[in-house]
Amino acid sequence: MKILLLLFLPTVLAADASKPHPHRGTIAPFVGAPAKTDLNADELAKFLADKPVLKQTSGEKGGQGVAIFRVNAPVETVWSVILDYQKYPKWIGDLDETEIYRRSDGLLFVRFKTAVMGVEVEWFIRHTLNTDKGYVTWTLDYDRESDLEDSVGYWRVTPSKKNPEVTRVEYSVNLQLRGWVPGFIKKILVDQGLEDATSWVKLQSESRHRP
Repeated sequence: MKILLLLFLPTVLAADASKPHPHRGTIAPFVGAPAKTDLNADELAKFLADKPVLKQTSGEKGGQGVAIFRVNAPVETVWSVILDYQKYPKWIGDLDETEIYRRSDGLLFVRFKTAVMGVEVEWFIRHTLNTDKGYVTWTLDYDRESDLEDSVGYWRVTPSKKNPEVTRVEYSVNLQLRGWVPGFIKKILVDQGLEDATSWVKLQSESRHRP
């Protein structure tokens, strides 16, 4: 079964930087600053106890969710980690390659690639940088063909009003898979994504702030 799977997948997953994506987006992109996610009393208590709050829905074709967590480091340090895409493969276990392939006037284009059990998934992301306003949003780069059907999301980074050494970080992703993708790939890209984001951003930001 595994041999058949590996023979079949290359005909399904066909990222190609020389071709446009089949569409210009199926998920509505964020326009302007994303709204801050409200927390109920239990979620706020969890957040204040330095535990991540995860809100997630997952389906056969993908999933979406948001992670809200505290980082004991100032905003500038957190942004320096989030935007350090070249180091992502060292920090995120299931990510094999990243490449910044274009910078353009507030935009940053990054290629991502993961490979698990011989299955490679590659995608191209167009980031809109508004770090001075506290957020970064993204979509697929529709000028290149990704193995994902679509991906839209944001980072929202807000300093604590009481302590500038503490930052509220919000990570949101809405992801649709393209064609048929094995369950273990879906778990890495969708189900694990929120929890992974909270762990590596927090660890690297706090380590960078207090080495």
